[in-house]
Formats: sequence, C-alpha cells, structure tokens
Amino acid sequence: MNGGTGVDGGAGADGVTGVKADGGAGAALAVEAVSVSFGGVRALSDVSFEVPPGQVCGVIGPNGAGKTTLFDVISGLRRPASGSVSVAGRDTTAVPAVRRARAGLRRTFQRTQVFGRLTVADNVLAAMEWRGGGGGLLADLTGWPARRRLERERRRRVDEVLALCGLTELRDAYAASLPVGQRRLVELARALADDPALLLLDEPTSGLDADQTTRLGEVVRSLDTTTLLVEHDMGFVMEVCDRLVVLDLGEVIAVGTPAEIRDDPAVRAAYLG
Repeated sequence: MNGGTGVDGGAGADGVTGVKADGGAGAALAVEAVSVSFGGVRALSDVSFEVPPGQVCGVIGPNGAGKTTLFDVISGLRRPASGSVSVAGRDTTAVPAVRRARAGLRRTFQRTQVFGRLTVADNVLAAMEWRGGGGGLLADLTGWPARRRLERERRRRVDEVLALCGLTELRDAYAASLPVGQRRLVELARALADDPALLLLDEPTSGLDADQTTRLGEVVRSLDTTTLLVEHDMGFVMEVCDRLVVLDLGEVIAVGTPAEIRDDPAVRAAYLG
C-alpha cells in the first residue's frame, strides 16, 4: 500500500486530504461496527476493536472468518455496508485506498505482489517514488543537485531496509526469480521503506522457512509502527503479537492478550481446539 477535495471538504491537519477528524481518539486504528455482505452472505457483522499506537495486533480465526475482507475494508479496497474505520483519530471510511496509502497505510497481500521485472532494490525504491523528485522536467534534464541528493537518500534508505529484512545479498536479483518466501520479504521491505504509520500484513509467514520466519518476527518486534497482521502460524502469532482479535463467521468472539486468547474456551472451541 503505499490532496483534492476531502471527505470533510478539505485537507486534514496532517496535510493529507480526504481524511476527516472523527472517533477513535488515542487509537492508532479503530474499527467500529463494520459489516460487509456479499449477496446474502454476511462476511463481517458489527466488527469492532481498537489497536493502540505501536502495538502488534493479530487477527486470527478459521478460514472464511472474514479476516481478508476486514483488511480490504481497513485499507480502502472495499467499502463496508455499515460502520466506520478511523486511523489515528481520523475517519477514513470513505477515503480511497491511494489516499490512505499516502497517509501512511501500507499493506501486503496473501498472494505476493512484486514487480517481477525489477530488481529487489528497485522494488523497494518504488515505494518512495510517488513523492516525486522535485524540480520537474528541468531538474531531470540538468541533474539538479537537490534531485541527486534526494536520490542518494532514498538509495540509503533502500540499503537500510534490505539489511533489516536480510535481503542485501539479493539486492540485484530480479524479483521474479525469487522463491515465494523471499518475495514476501521483498514485499515487507517495500512496505517499510517509506516509514509506514500503519502496517497491515496478510499471511506474512506463508512460504517462509524457519529462519525467515524468525527474521520476520524480529523485524516486526523491532518496529515502532502499529501493525495489524492476519496469520495462521499460532506459534508466530503468540510470540510476536501484543494482542489478538479472534473472528469466527464474521464476528469478533474474543479480544485480548495472547495468554488470554489461548485460555478462552470460546476460542478453543472455534479455532484453537
């Protein structure tokens, strides 16, 4: 995931248009009474929870529980039938996905989405290119010093993120040539490159080997970024997450710490049992 007239008729206090002040004050993410239906099937039903700033929150539940649909609503790919989503106290329910991305929301997907014909380094660099280089066509033609300085700074950031994700030796490899586990790490690096305010990770350990999963956990725990992740690897979830939201048949059946969720009879019956 990576203004114009906003939802409230103007730019928000953070300078990003289309994001209006609203509920969820104090929470990095607030989901309130969100419902989504596909025909006669209720995918989400009055889903509500909050994630405090800087926490890692896991969303777990059986297949078909509504986890990816929830991610689609939070990231702006799907409008809920009812309810609201607020990020850092600002209602983003009606805000397009691109504006949410430019406000700092980053997301990975169940199926890896890398630029196969670009190198690993250029995949990560692409996450920052939307900001432009400044100076327009004249800067392009003359090699404007400020443009060259900005390019060097972005390349340094690419190097930092590749090192964090264990991808330095693969920086010049084409993304299409990598196995799925390494492509997932490329997606993670790309999501981290532009300093996300809210990070959504959809099945991030899928395809990773044990060492890569360990590395992923270390990276996630080292971040100050508020992170929401959907994951089926319960060992990873219990080790990495500060709190968990459990979905079953589109409804929240429990919210709590990993220890509380592990001992919850309703959760054990629906999922962990």
